[in-house]
Formats: sequence, structure tokens, C-alpha cells
Amino acid sequence: MAEFDIDAMVNRYAERAAAVKDRPFPPVAGSERQRFIEQAETDFTDYSLIAGAKWSVEDDHLVLRIPLGGRSDSR
Repeated sequence: MAEFDIDAMVNRYAERAAAVKDRPFPPVAGSERQRFIEQAETDFTDYSLIAGAKWSVEDDHLVLRIPLGGRSDSR
């Protein structure tokens, strides 16, 4: 089994976020277009959160620390 490269995984999520942001809208209208836009927004948010995470390995678990905006304390 190949070694797991966490930094490479995080970078792939950053690339996916950029790809979603730059994705052209298909030629659909009405409710299908709105669903496409909503899914693109969700995909971008998900990929961006992982791409911005700090990671560590604790007790044989990959831990992603994702900063949540608007919080001044660190827990």
C-alpha cells in the first residue's frame, strides 16, 4: 500500500474548490439551474473547508482542524 500523503490530499481539495468555483453553468433553466447552483455552492464550501484545515495525527487518527469564521477563541 502506498504511503498516505495528507498534504497532497488537502491540496486536491483546494484544486477541487477552485474547479467548482470556475465551473461553467450548463445550459439549463428554471429549477434545474437553481439545483445546480446550490450543489456547486455546497461543493465549494465542503472542498474549501477541507483545503483550509490544519491536520495532525493523534492516536492513529487523522484530525482535521477546520477554522470556523467569527470565533475569537480557540477550543
